[in-house]
Amino acid sequence: MLGVHDHEERTFLVIDKTSPSPFYLINFMLKGHLRKELRGLKKRINAKPIYLFGILFAWRLTLGDNLGSKSKSEGSADAPLRLIPARMLAEFAYCPRLCYMEWVGGEFVDSADTVDGRFQHRRVDSEVARADEDELQAIHDRSVSLSGEKVGVTCRIDLLEGEGRHVTPVEYKRGRAPCIPGGAYDSDRVQLCAQGLVLRENGYHCDNGIVYFAASRKRVPVDFDRDLVKLTLDLISDLRAVADGGAVPPPLQDSPKCVRCSMAGICLPDEVNLLREMDGQSRRDGDGGGGLIGKIRRLLPARDDSLPVYVVGHGHSVRKKGDRLEIRSIKKGDDEDEEKEGSEGRTGRGRGKGERDSAVVEARLREISQVNLFGGVEISTPALVDLMQRGIPVLHFTRGGWFQGMSVGHTHKNVELRMRQFAWAADRNRSLSIARSIVDGKIRNCRTQIRRNDPESPKDALDRLSKLSKDAANASSMERLLGIEGAAAEIYFGRLEHLLKADQGFTFANRNRRPPKDPVNAVLSYLYAVLAKDVFVSLLAVGFDPYLGFYHRPRYGRPALALDMMEEFRPIIADSTTINLFNNRELTDKDFIKTGMGVSMKRQAKRTVLAGYERRMQTEIEHPIFGYKVSYRRVLEVQARLLSRVITGEIKEYPAFLTR
Repeated sequence: MLGVHDHEERTFLVIDKTSPSPFYLINFMLKGHLRKELRGLKKRINAKPIYLFGILFAWRLTLGDNLGSKSKSEGSADAPLRLIPARMLAEFAYCPRLCYMEWVGGEFVDSADTVDGRFQHRRVDSEVARADEDELQAIHDRSVSLSGEKVGVTCRIDLLEGEGRHVTPVEYKRGRAPCIPGGAYDSDRVQLCAQGLVLRENGYHCDNGIVYFAASRKRVPVDFDRDLVKLTLDLISDLRAVADGGAVPPPLQDSPKCVRCSMAGICLPDEVNLLREMDGQSRRDGDGGGGLIGKIRRLLPARDDSLPVYVVGHGHSVRKKGDRLEIRSIKKGDDEDEEKEGSEGRTGRGRGKGERDSAVVEARLREISQVNLFGGVEISTPALVDLMQRGIPVLHFTRGGWFQGMSVGHTHKNVELRMRQFAWAADRNRSLSIARSIVDGKIRNCRTQIRRNDPESPKDALDRLSKLSKDAANASSMERLLGIEGAAAEIYFGRLEHLLKADQGFTFANRNRRPPKDPVNAVLSYLYAVLAKDVFVSLLAVGFDPYLGFYHRPRYGRPALALDMMEEFRPIIADSTTINLFNNRELTDKDFIKTGMGVSMKRQAKRTVLAGYERRMQTEIEHPIFGYKVSYRRVLEVQARLLSRVITGEIKEYPAFLTR
């Protein structure tokens, strides 16, 4: 049932199959008779085959002259005013950037504090109430929703107390009452005052409110004096101007508010401030590595506690069992086991005689970051729906590792960022500025990879890579940049064989694919596809369209932006993992299938490769610019968010991730 609170005229829209007309309107003049009329409507619904299409509560709804209401001019050009939630007003008073990201950008992530805050609100949120005009002799309503068109605010009052038309809103807070003048923070006082203004607009007398601090069990009164009302109205006006302006407010400078903020990993306040200070300085150094530039607070977790799940090979199925995912495989068994079913029954295809489902492994849903299905792996509908509702992507690959697509719930709704992304991609000069940073970073990381792992690397090769990286940073066109990248790749892959231990029996002549001609190229191609998947997911989580890039030109089905972003990570993640797997004897000649067309990996080899890749992604590395330690998987997210800061104009130059 949808509704907008009003004491005047409301309309119920009902579909009645017994009526001569399929639609008719029942108009109620509600003066304390709402519950009586609803009881009558309920009896009628139970008595006749009436199909309730919807109940529409409308404020002065235009029904025509036969209902005795005044209609507005159809030619009015006034657009409806977007009401500001009172909670967003409190966020704006606390941190304008936080408010903008939540309300305009649609960003939000939970922390221990936000989860505990919802727990403290469990009583007041347990019942949704609306005050009735004739039932205000004694008011004690929880979770009261009201809106004020004139003040431009909508609110959900945790608790409404009072008698008659004199009411007092009560706002619940999870923390302790602060020892400051007034007993409450300005953000809490402003939120309460906004609720008071909405109550006044709806005909109630409201001169004060109460902030209840759950941790200290203390009620702090707040008077709605002239100064507080003026502050609230000014903040409403400022918030509307900022939201309409389309520019993200700057981050707070070294503020203690950022330390426990759940949005710190999205906002990146210290990172953005440092990069803005560096905009007028050179970020390059002469040794081809990423020199440490600054040391800032690490406000985001070093790594993600949730981990990806990989299901490799035909014959596996993924099902939901309670709060867990159950991964099962077909096993040969006795005929009596043929009828055995899982917690959700059979999967879509039939079972052969003597086959049964046998549980392989279980994983808690809350500990999963993504589910990767390779080959003919089945997933049940309940499992897929639950994963989508939790925002956990399900990624589909061919047996050979080609990324086919992704099943995901509602994707990021930040339309503003995508509009800016499309505008940047259409501007060749802007696209070139980002592409230069990406290719420069890739070449420098290739040089670092050779310098670290090739003790016999000729100085000439390193010098040529250094020169090419500088040329890439100053390339005048995309065509020139493509030529520079190709020249650097020839040097790099020409030395890659020297990174392999000679006694392993594996060689690498050149980079080849589709299909790969040797085991090293087979592993490289497989890992490039897995890395592209992770970058794809990171970009989608930030709000980008992964199919529209700045360096790789758009083409049907090509995740161009994901390919852009993974360039700087190819040598330090995929190539490094490949070298380690061969040099540590985790892969042998028996792990590969060689045919006349090319080379492919066996199922167990794929599992070994994925395990090595995940070890690499969980490795914590010191960020070359910010100075704190984070995992490679977290770095992907940080880099994607830094790219979004370039697109929104907060920083001028994209800082590629460089290892030292």
